[in-house]
Amino acid sequence: MGKLKESALDTRAIRQDFPVLDQEVHGKRLVYLDNASTSQKPRPVVEKMNEYLNLYTANVHRSIYQLGERATEAYEGARDKIQAFLNVRAREEVIYTSGTTEAINAVAYSWGMKGGLQEGDEIVSTVMEHHSNTIPWYFLQDKLGVVLKWVDIHDDGTLKMEDYDELITSRTKLVTVTQCSNVLGTINPVAEIAKRAHEAGALCLVDAAQSAPHMPVDAQAIDADFLAVSGHKMLGPTGIGVLCGREDILEEMEPFMGGGEMIREVHLGWARWNDLPWKFEAGTPNIMGAIGLGAAVDYLEGLDMHLVREHEKALTAYALERLAGIEGLRVYGPTDVSQRAGVVPFLLEGVHPHDIASILDSEGIAVRAGHHCAQPLMDRLDVPATTRASFYLYNTAEEADRLAEALKRVKEVFRL
Repeated sequence: MGKLKESALDTRAIRQDFPVLDQEVHGKRLVYLDNASTSQKPRPVVEKMNEYLNLYTANVHRSIYQLGERATEAYEGARDKIQAFLNVRAREEVIYTSGTTEAINAVAYSWGMKGGLQEGDEIVSTVMEHHSNTIPWYFLQDKLGVVLKWVDIHDDGTLKMEDYDELITSRTKLVTVTQCSNVLGTINPVAEIAKRAHEAGALCLVDAAQSAPHMPVDAQAIDADFLAVSGHKMLGPTGIGVLCGREDILEEMEPFMGGGEMIREVHLGWARWNDLPWKFEAGTPNIMGAIGLGAAVDYLEGLDMHLVREHEKALTAYALERLAGIEGLRVYGPTDVSQRAGVVPFLLEGVHPHDIASILDSEGIAVRAGHHCAQPLMDRLDVPATTRASFYLYNTAEEADRLAEALKRVKEVFRL
């Protein structure tokens, strides 16, 4: 058996901030390995959201009384934290959304549907995208006659970068790609992909939902025109995320929704939109969610994202080594942990992924089974589904051991 490389993160201390981990499931100590779906929430995040609910619940921007001013300060302060965390050029470029899905749909609608694209224009994507970075472009294909193209993958789960040479043409208007695959864990060279898009005169959108929680993400270094993030995968609450976009492009885009706050003035027959970022934040926002996301950013900044990344690399390498010793088990994705995040999808010959997940649950281990909202990738891999274990900053080598031993139990149940 291998040994986990010593981590600079104090995992024992970190776990004290996550009371959800200190419980039993089916009489076994919980091992939570579904972090690619959603992460658990530390006490400081929950406490900050409760502070808003208990002490200064009020709407933002519209109130001149003290509670409203405190709420606005916390809400807008969280935006500043997110800007710094992702190294976005200006706070005006950070737009609150309900998550990555809404962020990408906002680009499809406000940019693509409202003048950015026309019939025959091309969008270049990849076969490893989450449905949230696939379906919005289908809308444009159906409504506008946009042509969709797909970059393939090698057998090791890395992108065929040479495909971009052929697929990007003078008609390409958008290149969209995930920075980290939610299925394979593959970390893509998004800065290079953005550069190729810009050389062809196209825009670039990066889905950072799976990368921002696990590694340093520098929006300026990537130089994408749009970058989308979800809060619930990075220790924050559900229902909150951000779309980061280039200010000049956002200024030209029409609002995604109409209503209060996104207007500067309204008269019978005409209206003028508000300044960025509020132009895209119609209605009462998810104030508590934004404040919670700001607290999550504080927590991650306090740990240092470089250390988070190194911890997950070491843990992933250890888990891959443990799983490699199980006969009949096939793991997908890059073997080099420098090219992958802590996402480990696998198949066990003779057992359906759902059955594996069910037996693992009986052992107190939470994993995901299915197509992981990436059916085109399942088609490419020629499998109906996989079981996926995904690690985060509070996971340990002992939990990787529990996973390996439980998979041996699966083999015993099915007499393999």
